Amino acid sequence: MPNNFLRAAVAAGLALSAWPAAAHEAAREATPFLPIENEPAPRLHVDPPLAQPLAARGTAIIRYRVENFRILPIFGASAAAVSPRAGHLHVTIDDLPWHWADAGNTDAIVVAGLPAGPHKILIELATPGHRVIAGETVDFIVPPARADHHPGSREDGAASRSAPPNTKD
Repeated sequence: MPNNFLRAAVAAGLALSAWPAAAHEAAREATPFLPIENEPAPRLHVDPPLAQPLAARGTAIIRYRVENFRILPIFGASAAAVSPRAGHLHVTIDDLPWHWADAGNTDAIVVAGLPAGPHKILIELATPGHRVIAGETVDFIVPPARADHHPGSREDGAASRSAPPNTKD
């Protein structure tokens, strides 16, 4: 019996010793510390807005996920050479002529105070030089406000403040 146990332990040890080498080899190619040659194309995945905050208070919380791209607060020509690839998001609401850049990497875009009715939000991946490389549009409808909900009120019924309290004595 001890021989069978010893043989099994040796076989398991040999099998496991090959696994770290293969895993280490794969990890070495995906390190954020070395440039990646022939990087795969970046991909953007955008979900529809979460239903509850949209219906309750007209707030669109839109989750997103990126592949082969990092959201970082880096801008300009020198940042374009960063590898693995990095950049930021451009967010446009309802085809307005302006957008904002989001470099926070929070995995969600939050837009509050939308009026009832149809809306669309365009989310785009952009290079540090603001060149758009991928994008998705989310179309949705904000339902009419509930009769018991007033803009600026909190869900728990307590009043909300529009300015911080005066701390001067």
